[in-house]
Amino acid sequence: MICLAGAVVAGLSACDPVNGLNSASVAVTTDRTATRALEHEGVNVRWLSCTARTAGGGASAASRTGPSTAATSRVADVTCNGRSKDGKDISLDGKVDREVKGQCVSGDMTARAGGKTVFRATMLGNCDAAPPTSSPPRLPAGGSGGGARPTATVTVTVTAYPQGK
Repeated sequence: MICLAGAVVAGLSACDPVNGLNSASVAVTTDRTATRALEHEGVNVRWLSCTARTAGGGASAASRTGPSTAATSRVADVTCNGRSKDGKDISLDGKVDREVKGQCVSGDMTARAGGKTVFRATMLGNCDAAPPTSSPPRLPAGGSGGGARPTATVTVTVTAYPQGK
């Protein structure tokens, strides 16, 4: 799984266009930074999923499912939908004109929870932050030497709903 996650991140980075936006990168970064901003404003986010659509061919990518194509444009239309832990609908809509290495997005975005505007932002995240430096573990020299061998990891996701609601 760690190698797969590293490959996805490397793939997203490799698809970053010059002088344009990658719809998958914009969707993922908006999802992460919007969740943090909503939590900061007191909205307890249960889940949030963002999509971004660029004008360069009309491709879109959902942040939870990964990239389907790498369309480029100078502006991306972003739509996020989700739910708070207390059952309120969450939405974020807007335009993104800049995405920086998974750290921030800038543009014009408005977030709502329970039908009320939570914030309007021109930037989400920290564009000056250093990018993450984690990398997948490496095998010993020679590829499969006498060191520890990687093992398979199984992840199970369970969706639980509160009783009585």
